[in-house]
Amino acid sequence: MVKTLIKRILSNGVVDQSLSLFRCLFFDPVDLVLRLIAIPTYVSTLLQYRKRNTNGSFSFSWHNAYPMLGDRYRLAGSASGHYFWQDLWAAEHLFENKREHHVTVGSRVDGFVSHVILFCRLTYVDIRPLAAEVENLDFRQGTIVRLPFEDGSVPSLSSLHVIEHIGLGRYGGPVEPEGDLQAARELKRVLAPGGELLIGTPVGVERLCFNAHRVYDPQTILSMFAPLELIEFSLIDDTGLRVLRNASFDLARNCSYGCGLFIFRNGMQH
Repeated sequence: MVKTLIKRILSNGVVDQSLSLFRCLFFDPVDLVLRLIAIPTYVSTLLQYRKRNTNGSFSFSWHNAYPMLGDRYRLAGSASGHYFWQDLWAAEHLFENKREHHVTVGSRVDGFVSHVILFCRLTYVDIRPLAAEVENLDFRQGTIVRLPFEDGSVPSLSSLHVIEHIGLGRYGGPVEPEGDLQAARELKRVLAPGGELLIGTPVGVERLCFNAHRVYDPQTILSMFAPLELIEFSLIDDTGLRVLRNASFDLARNCSYGCGLFIFRNGMQH
């Protein structure tokens, strides 16, 4: 019965968007249920351990108790969702094109950035500070609406799952309803002639989810980054299980919360 309940809790039919507002304002009720379910198991395993343990260095004490409740009922990890597939898609593109230096703005450090620095020098820009000294990684604190680069100076550029947040105040920047448009203009400003820009952002039924993000019709993104040339549009659909290469805009429009993966090229001549 407990296993059946856990499966229901973890299934999409039970955990849906109706819980998102409650999670944001209060706590995650799914996590609470898993922890409560796990308490009897914690007590049982503790009693078993105390009975069988003969090593005084590792004897149990309440002073050092560290209950990890619910992990046994979760999956081994998550090989799905926007960030997992988006970051692999972008890193694979840079690797295949033998990029030696790349600039990314606001992208995920423990995903895309950690992938890329294995084979490419990376300059990372974010509005928040980053305390890290990592080989192949140069950090510059800055904002996507005022990037610390000269006009047309960056040949390889990305901003993954970022523009949808700009202007909503979520990460400490100013509230500006057209912040995403300002960000797009700034990315275009610094992109070198012939350079490539990789963009990842939510796509589907166009709407604002304040103050988390915007969801775009893919045509809106195309217009935001005009006159750059669209080289590739791929899609992570609502299942979050794969990247659909060279997808159609119509397929993206049928998503509730997909992730559009855009590669643009600056066709301007030097």
